[in-house]
This record gives sequence, C-alpha cells and structure tokens, in this order.
Amino acid sequence: MNPPGDEEVCAELCAGILRTIGFDVTLRSFGERRVNLIAAPPGKGPGNNLGFSGHLDTVPLGSSPWTYPPFSGEIANGRVYGRGSSDMKGGIAAFIAACVRHHAATGHCPDVTVILTGGEETGCEGASALVSDPLLKSCRFHGFLIGESTRNYPVLGHKGVVWFECTAEGRTAHAAMPEFGSNAIYHATETITRIRSADLGKDDPILGKTTVNIGTFQGGLNINSVPDKAIFTIDTRTASLKTHNAIGHMIGACLCEALTMRTLLNIPPVLAPSTNSFVQAIMKLATQHGIADRGIVTVPYFTDAAVLSPAFSDAPAVIIGPGEPDVAHQTDEYCAVDSLMTATALYGDAITFFMTNPDATA
Repeated sequence: MNPPGDEEVCAELCAGILRTIGFDVTLRSFGERRVNLIAAPPGKGPGNNLGFSGHLDTVPLGSSPWTYPPFSGEIANGRVYGRGSSDMKGGIAAFIAACVRHHAATGHCPDVTVILTGGEETGCEGASALVSDPLLKSCRFHGFLIGESTRNYPVLGHKGVVWFECTAEGRTAHAAMPEFGSNAIYHATETITRIRSADLGKDDPILGKTTVNIGTFQGGLNINSVPDKAIFTIDTRTASLKTHNAIGHMIGACLCEALTMRTLLNIPPVLAPSTNSFVQAIMKLATQHGIADRGIVTVPYFTDAAVLSPAFSDAPAVIIGPGEPDVAHQTDEYCAVDSLMTATALYGDAITFFMTNPDATA
C-alpha cells in the first residue's frame, strides 16, 4: 500500500515468474523497498518492441469493513476480491499470464518489454525515476499497453493533473481583539472563493472540462487566537496541454499578497492519435474479443502513460486492462474473472500480432 509504499516483494514475485520463461529481469530501487522492474527478451535490451506497463502499488484500505479479507484474493460470484485487484494488479497478472502462455505454446520468450513501476498512486514516482535509467537510454517502442482499469476497452488518453499547496500568512492576536491581528484563514478562504469562480479555459472536445478541487485545509492555533497561518491544497485536472501549461498562472492570479504557492505534482495530459497504426491495431484486437467499439474514450485519472510516452519519442500509449474503474480505490474492490480471461487472451494476441507484424506501427 502506498503510502508508505513497499513494492519489493511483489516485484520479486513477478521477476521470478518472468525469469522462468526466459526474460532478463532488472530490478531498480528508487527508495527504501521502493522498486521498479524492467524485463526484456534474453540477449536483447528493452525497447524496439511492444511495451507493457503496470504499477505495483495500491492505495490504503480505508476504515470501512470488507466483505472478504482485502489481501485474500477471494473468488466469489465470478469476481476476484482484494485491494489492487482492479487497480491494477489484474492487468499485470493478465499480461504476465499472456507471456507465460506464449512461452508454453512457442517455446520462446515473447519479444516484449515489461515495465512494472512503484509509486504510481502518489504521482508516478517510479515511472519518473525509471525514464532516466541508463538501461532505457535511447529506447524506442512500437507503443505501450497500460494495464489500468478499463473493462478491456482501449482508452486513448487522460487529463493532466497539477497539485498545488498554498500557504496564507497572517499575524496572531487575542480573539477578543481581532483587529490587532491578521487572520490567515480569512486570506485563505477569500482566495479559495476566487479560485472556485476563476475561468479555467475552454472545454476540450475529447478530454472534456478542466476541474479544480480544494483537497485539504489546515489552519489555526486555538479557538481564542487569530490564526497566523493556513495551508490548503488544490487538485486541478487539465483537459488540454495549453490549459495545463497555464493553470499555475490562472490559480496564482487568484492569490492575495498574503499567500504563496508551490507545485507538488505536475503530470501533463496524454492523448494517443486515433489514426495511429498502433492504436488502430489495438482497437481492432479489442473488437475481435467482443469489446464493443465506443469510439474515442478518455478518462479523468492519470496514469504512467503521461511519463512513459513523452520519454520514449511520444510512443503511443493505449490504456487497456481488465479492472473495473468504478470500484478502484473502493472497499470490496474486485475484478471480474471473465474480464481477466479476456484480457489475457487479448494481450496474448497483441504480443503475437506485433511479433509477426513488426512494421505494423511504421
């Protein structure tokens, strides 16, 4: 679970399975017990093939009781229950199973690169550490499959996210004589009111509306003092690169002189072109596995695609995995067994297709 984050044992488990079918596996640390995994075909460096990416960390459990133990992997009612079953270890399990099946059928390790990251839930920390790794220097990919929760529908992009922390400074005084102080909470709340009514730019026809949310608020020393400090955080979800690049200025224009702002996280929006040959191939494979074509679909949550795609020559990334997006992060999270089976078959066909049609993304 992240926080605090501890992907080491899970990464080693996956590494052991991948090594048994011939992959050269490298584990990279980006903190204490924080681990990324890179698996490439034997004798060949990563890249120049199909890339698969998934994250190993999950969000915490929350305080609500679970119907089934959250780490049991209990199977009931055609579902696998547990934290991370949909977001997104179901996708990782399905892709590794597809690799195992390919090896069993052909005797050969599939020509793919598997990238499993840590720290995605708290801002793509693992992926950000990974892209500067010397092992991946000068890598190119046909494209990436990001195994997030989409019910196996190919999703072509997602909004960007920028997190800000704003600090309001005031001057403390006795609450009986507030005129001698400067109330930091008033400064903060007046700014929040301006932020809520700010013009956040035009809606994007594909990614939709840019949104803003005040996530946390802290302030005050005690009830009978004028507060001299207040801190609040802002989550913005941006629907275009233009808005994303300007959002800091737009939020900053709402601040009064008593406030300062710093950026905590900055992940740009990502959108794979629907006309791209890699994207079209994945869309076609999905329909062949009974996934109804709903046209161009995007999601509001961020993924490692926003880090991996630009780092590798804007390789197209299709977000596609067996999980249920509606239950991600929730109590009694689950992934449907038949969705896992479909994903495994779909991933397997994608592996075969790009191995036998290496020029399909030219």
